[in-house]
Parts: sequence; structure tokens; C-alpha cells
Amino acid sequence: MGATGEQIGPTRSRERFLGGEPLMGGVRGPIMNSWLRCQSLGLSPDQTELPYRDDFDPDSRLVRAAAPVLDQLASRFSGSPMNVALADAGGTVLERRFGEPDLARTLPPIQSVPGFVFAERVAGTNGIGLALAERRLVQVYGAEHFAQRSQSSACSATPIRDQLSGDIVGVLCFGYPHSYQNPALAALVRQAAETVERRLMEQRSARERALLRTYLDAGHLAHGGADTGNGHLIALAELGDSGFGRGDQLILKEKATELICSTQRAAVEVALPHGRGVTLMSRPVTSRSGVEGVVVEAVLTGEASAARHAGPAHHATGPAPAPAPANHVTGPTRGLVLVGEPEVGKYAVAARRRLELLAEASARIGTTLDVTRTARELAEMAVPRLADYVTIDVPEAVLRGEESAHPATELHRAVVHGVRDDCPFYPAGRRVELRAGTPHMRCLDSGQEVLEPDLSTAVGWIDQEPEHARRILDRGVHSLVCVPLLARGVLLGIASFYRSRDPAPFGDDDSRLARELASRAALCIDNARRYTREHTLALALQRSLLPHGMPEQGAVEVAHRYLPSESGVGGDWFDVIPLSGARVALLVGDVVGHGLHAAATMGRLRTAARNFAELELAPDELLTHLDNLLVRLDREEGGENDAGSTGIVGATCLYAVYDPTSRLCTMARAGHPPPALVHPDGAVVFPELPAGPPLGLGGLPFETAEIRLPEGSTLVLYTDGLIEGRHRDLDVTLDRLSRALAHRGRTPEDTCRAVIDAVAPDHPEDDIALLVARTRTLPADRVASWDVPADPAEVSGVRAAATRRLTDWGLEEQAFAAELMLSELVTNAVRYGTEPIQVRLILDRTLICEVSDGSSTAPHLRRAASTEEGGRGLFLVAQLAHAWGTRYTPHGKVIWAECALDAA
Repeated sequence: MGATGEQIGPTRSRERFLGGEPLMGGVRGPIMNSWLRCQSLGLSPDQTELPYRDDFDPDSRLVRAAAPVLDQLASRFSGSPMNVALADAGGTVLERRFGEPDLARTLPPIQSVPGFVFAERVAGTNGIGLALAERRLVQVYGAEHFAQRSQSSACSATPIRDQLSGDIVGVLCFGYPHSYQNPALAALVRQAAETVERRLMEQRSARERALLRTYLDAGHLAHGGADTGNGHLIALAELGDSGFGRGDQLILKEKATELICSTQRAAVEVALPHGRGVTLMSRPVTSRSGVEGVVVEAVLTGEASAARHAGPAHHATGPAPAPAPANHVTGPTRGLVLVGEPEVGKYAVAARRRLELLAEASARIGTTLDVTRTARELAEMAVPRLADYVTIDVPEAVLRGEESAHPATELHRAVVHGVRDDCPFYPAGRRVELRAGTPHMRCLDSGQEVLEPDLSTAVGWIDQEPEHARRILDRGVHSLVCVPLLARGVLLGIASFYRSRDPAPFGDDDSRLARELASRAALCIDNARRYTREHTLALALQRSLLPHGMPEQGAVEVAHRYLPSESGVGGDWFDVIPLSGARVALLVGDVVGHGLHAAATMGRLRTAARNFAELELAPDELLTHLDNLLVRLDREEGGENDAGSTGIVGATCLYAVYDPTSRLCTMARAGHPPPALVHPDGAVVFPELPAGPPLGLGGLPFETAEIRLPEGSTLVLYTDGLIEGRHRDLDVTLDRLSRALAHRGRTPEDTCRAVIDAVAPDHPEDDIALLVARTRTLPADRVASWDVPADPAEVSGVRAAATRRLTDWGLEEQAFAAELMLSELVTNAVRYGTEPIQVRLILDRTLICEVSDGSSTAPHLRRAASTEEGGRGLFLVAQLAHAWGTRYTPHGKVIWAECALDAA
């Protein structure tokens, strides 16, 4: 909300809130969260008593740094109703300044006298308390204050931070009548706070300069003595003359920083590259003003020190140095490495460790394109170097690869990880429900990290589920940082970092580190989410293009499997196509590549293969047509003319046609692995088939092979993903496949299960399509055939013979229709075809009538005019038959017609 005029908006909202009515909007998030916390704390809007402290330091570092800034602000606001307050990190006011000096005498003590505490937990919603709670610049207007006493005022407040540690050390707050609101005040209070922060840093620098001066003075006095034994004092940079380069100096400074963290004397040997070493010595030092610090020296002894003082053997531009006197003993050379305060050293070490953690996180987070695994990598990276427990909650939609419209209400616990296995948090897989005012909900609403240094006082978190919160606190968990998982403007969830073993609470540096880790992880999670979405779409497309069920046919008993690869859906497919004459076509193929493009190409090839199969093409001819189709598709999508096009690299395919009346299987393959054939006794062979070129090369021929299969044989067709892989030996895999298939009497479904369990990799690098077909043989007594001379007079005899056979089969009801169809088909063969002419009846799922002749001329269905005497034979066949068509053979053609067995 902005300035409130007559306070109608915030006043009514506040009254409704205090009355227990729900507020759907109109109240800013930070204010609503603060009201909820105040309500949970049991604060009363009428409360007027604030705690007062008289033990604060009126001459603290913060007061000394801020005093000139406060004086300048008082001068700038001179004559205005503005007041400026400086508070410490606990909300205790340390200093006040007024634009009108008389204003201090008219205000109650809590608004004019230092020492009163304005922390939110005791004062309700106000500028100082809210700035500490939100840890950022805040503005509170009129009735947004929780307490009645502050309804007529407004304020802008911002934290003051230690620039070295990032911790909040105080708050600067501007107070003024709500009608005095000006957008520039927020920028001014932030600018003034930054000036105080710089002055605090200058105080620290002044202390370190004092330590350095004390050290140098002590070194100068010692060096000037005749027999001090302290050696030669030089700067660290001068050690470069002894062969210590910039990299060596960085190593020494890093180790020196760790030594400064302790006030004790210490000496450590530091190993440098190329087998060299140096001794670092630390010792306390106190400046004249009483500042205590640590100085670290690099000490060179023995040959290294002597070599330095001897100098080079020859100098091109000057005389050689005079030799040292015979009675002179060269002492150790001492080089200044670092001087500083232990507290500063701790910050420097912590900062370096944070950088190391971030560098390591860049390599360890996002190793896979799996949302849950990426979230776990974030948790594993943070424990125990940043937090002791980490929970990560993401909307269920994100796990599916989608964006969530309401992430706060769809959270799903994805990861729980901690230093102990018995984490006191809800387990992964549980739905997470958040209430308003909790740190997690504040984090989601604001899109910024939320730090709760002391969970025992975090009323919003405790009120969510008091018993569960108590169990967590009993485990020693005491501090929390909530960070949103934001990437590319999409909220992907929330990561919560908890601390238990380290007694120090999380600070702002920890909060920023958690934000950096979460930001990097969020990008990886978003990449994984997008991949999951594409993978899901491609898989859905792939499955929609694959057969949903096997068609009815009696030639083979089939079972199948399809396993998508982990790296992306590919273009593997399989199909079972019933053909005329009770035959069946078995097909497996593999489009090169992965993703939607490969899946879409697979769909086009499968559709084309079914259409070509319906034309009754021989296997080699069908592969030739598919090859030509793929070449055209490649040319249409860019091919050689479009440098930016991926093109279609190619595909492999195996096509087999099995005839149950003759047990003959005709096969052809285009660069595809050969099938496995399991004989009825369990023996396994891999038939030698002409390999053929992959589809898409164009212009190369394909060859067929014919194999007569024993009754009850099993034909196993598969794609290369089953047997090939970067880390798999092909011969070993084929041997494993043979052992898995070498069983007699097993059903195709059992065979599929055994092959996948024994041969398929746990994490497929490529798609796997598997088709298992156990052959059946049509009994001889269900097939009848007659040779027909090319004489029209023989047609009646064929009809009579066919009628008798139908009667034997119990198909008297179908006899009339079959007799008419045979009469027309045989008559056409006699009139227009050539010998040999043969009639065949097949009793399968349908009654199949076939008439073959030696001519390759196919008849055409046409509608005869009313004045024409002929031309109605095929039309009559089409009306009586369930289906009809023509297929070509090496010696002519076959015209067939099927009659449903339930037809009257």
C-alpha cells in the first residue's frame, strides 16, 4: 500500500483482521506476515508499555560511526516533523535526532528517549522491528502499525550491516506523520545506512593500521639492535627474489588467514609447489590503543636465507655485492604475510570456504536431468558444510515437467537430508501444507530468502504445527533459512536449511550462500523440468504411435515390450500386421536420434510401413519404398540445402512375413540386428540374413531370405538398444540373450520378461523395442485347394467341390455367399487370366477364398452402367466379402476375399 490518505484502506483491513475476518488482499505481504506474528505472540493493539534497557553502550562502535550521519540528517530535516532513530540489532534505540528540537519535549518517552526496545515481539508491527524481521528496507504507514499509539505516523527503516560479515548490527529508521510521506525517503534512509556501514568499515581499517604500525615499530627496534637474533625483516613481496611467486604468496596468505583466527602463538610448515616449504609463525600483537590482533610472518632459514643474501652470481648492470664478513652469521629472514584481528580472520576463512563450496556446487549439482536427483544434490552439497538438515519441497507439477499455477498449495516433499538418518522432519513423498505467516510461506510470497536466526521465537513457524515444531527443537535445531527455487521467472519450490550442531545461528552471509546454492540448483532443476516435459511429451507421442493392442490374427501368439532410454525418447517401434491368406507381418525398426523429431519420424515410417504392407508388397520391396520415403523426408526437411537443419540420419528395420499354411517365413532387413529363432526344443540360433543398408541412403537394393519354421518356434525381434551400449560387449550380450531364450515351452509373455530381466541394462542408453512371436501352423484339414483348367465349363465343378468342403466344415450358412464369390473370381481368372489357375479355401478366423492365376494384371472395381451386361462381378464380391484385395506373387497374382464366419 502507499500513503493512505484518510486511512480508510489499512484501517478497515486492520479492523477486519483483528475481528478474525479473512483478508483476501489489500494488505502488503510483509505487513500481513507481521500482523500474524503479532497475533500469535498474543500482543494487544492497546499495549503501551515497552521494555526499557539502561545497559546499552552509548559510546559503542555503531554509535560512534553513526553520530556524524545522524547530525547531518538532523540538519537536513531541520524545521520538519521528522525524527531519526538508531537502534541496535536487538531493536533497542541507541540514539534519536529530531528535525524540530522542540518535538522531543512533546512526544512520550518511548518515542523520544533512547533505551526503549522496538523489537516486533514486544512492540508489534513497526519500522525498527519489521526491518529486523524482514532483514531489508521496509515502510510502514499509519494503520499498518499494530499498536494504536502509532496510527498517526509512518516510517521508513533499513538494517545496517557489517560489510565484512554481512550481519545486521543495527537499524536506521525515519519517523514522520503519514501525510509527510515522500518516495525519496526510502532512498535517503538506505543511503544514510550505507554511509554508516562504510564508517564502521573505516573503524576496522583504522584498528588494523594501528596493529600494523605497532608491528613495524617493534620490528624496526629489534632489527636495529646489535644481537637481537631476530633476523632480517622484509615485506612478503620481496620473497619473490628467493623464488616465491604470486601463487606461492597466495598459498601463504590463505594459511596465514587461518592462523589469525587464533590468538595463540603457532608455527606451521607450509608445503609449496615444486617441493619447497616455508615456516609460518603467528604471534599476538596489541596496538597502543589496546586493539588486540595477530601477526603472521614467513620465516626463511638455512640455505634459502643464505641464497637470498648472497644475491645472483653475476649482475649485468652493476658490481657484484660485497661478500659478507667472515665473522658475520646470516640470521633467518622474516617476511610479513598478514596482520589482523582474529574476528576478521574468521570472516576471511569463512568467505573462502563459501567460495570453495560454490565452486564445488557448480560441478556437483545438475549431473542428471532428473528433478528429484538434482534437488538431492543440492541437499547433499549443503550438508554439513552449510546446514545440518535440508528439506526441499517442489510442486507436484514440477515433478511432471510442468509449471505450477499455485505452487504454495501444491508442494510435495521431494528431499529430506541431514547429518542423522532419523531426521525430525516429514519424510519425502508427503504433501506439504503451509499456513500464512510461516517463514516458508513468506519466502514463497516474497520470492526472497527468509532468515529465522532463533526458531524458538519464530511464532509463525511454531504455530504451524506446535507438536512437530517442538520435536524439531528438542533435536537441537535452532536456526532456519528458507530460500525460493527461482529460475527464469518460474517458482519451482522452496529449500529449507536448518542448523543444529553449530551453536551459532545462521547469519546473512549464510543466507546469501544458501541463496546462491539454491539459485544454481534452481537453474538445474528447471533444465531437468524442461527435459522432463519434453521427455514426457516425446514419450506420450511415442506411445501414441506404437500399437495399443495386438490385432486379432491366428498365425502367431505375440508379446512385446518398449523401454524408453534415460537420455531421451527415441524412434524405436514395432508392429504386427495381419495380411491376407491368414499370414502376418512382424516389424521392428529404429530411427536414429532421440526426442520429438525421432518419435515423429518413427510415426511416419510406421504408418507408411502399414500402408505398404496393405499393398501386399514383398519384404524387400517394402524396405525399398521405406528407403525412398526417408530420402524424400530428409530432402523436404532441409538435407544438404540447409546447413542449420539436423536432417534425418537414417533408420534401421526388419520386416518378416509368416505364412501359417506353409510355415514359411520371408524376411528382409535394412541395417538391423538379425532376429533370434528359438526352436521348439529350446535351441537358439541367429539366422544369417542379408544385412542390407540402413534406410535413408537411397538407391541400394535389399534382399530377402526364406526360412521354414518348425511348428511352435519362437521368433524374437528387437532393436539394438537391447544388445548394444558404450560399455557393453556385443558378443557377451548376445550370449546372455541366447541363455535367456534357451527354454522350451515358454509363452511369449514369459520370454519377454526373461529377456528384459537378463539382457536389458538397468539404465538404458537407447530405446528398446522387443517383439516375441510364437508361430502356429494351420492344420491341413482346414485348407482346401483345386487346380482349375482354363475352361468356363469347369467353374460349376469348382463351385460344387467348394460347397461340399464348406458343408464338411459346418459352414452351410456361408456356403451361398462363398459360392457366389468363387464363381465370379474363377470366371474372371478363366476369362482374363492365364494358367495355372488355382482355387484355395482357408478356414481361419474368417473364411478365406483365393483364386490365383499366372497374370500380373489386377482387376479394378467399377460401377457398371444400367445398360451394360457385365462388369458387376467384383462389385458383387465387394458387397458379399468382409474384405477383399489382390496380392502379387513371383508367378502372377492372387485375388482373395474374406467372409466373416458369423455372417448369415
